[in-house]
Amino acid sequence: MHITSVFDHQQHIPQPYTCLGPNISPPLQFHDIPTAARSLVLIFEDVDATPKPWTHWMVFNIPASTTEVPQNTIPPGGVEGLANNHSFGYEGPCPKYFSGTHHYWFRLYALDIMLDLPPASEREAVEAAMQGHVLQTAALQGLCTAAEQPVKTVQ
Repeated sequence: MHITSVFDHQQHIPQPYTCLGPNISPPLQFHDIPTAARSLVLIFEDVDATPKPWTHWMVFNIPASTTEVPQNTIPPGGVEGLANNHSFGYEGPCPKYFSGTHHYWFRLYALDIMLDLPPASEREAVEAAMQGHVLQTAALQGLCTAAEQPVKTVQ
């Protein structure tokens, strides 16, 4: 099982998918999902943020038949859980608020069950419900580096 997008593994996430652009979720493709999978969980996180990791997006109960997620959409049939700040929806990298390079992971989990959780579930509840039900995992890492100079705005 693996994930692909418009950027390669360990490459920079394009600006449209950050707060420096329209801050929309990138298109994702899921490959080689196990045939025994009943659902998928997608977690997008920054492992360099404080607190670690910072959950930027979480969607569970994605149908196992899902092979792609168009940009700026929730995977059809999926349920958005709460990200950090108790918010729903995709929150892209925001280099205005950090220095150096941050590492962002799109993590995909194939489960042998559907999770019996409400949409407002925290990551800890989703991960607890996943215990013992993960068939396979996949990950795609993207990078985002803070600009050396402050971002200029047009007046």
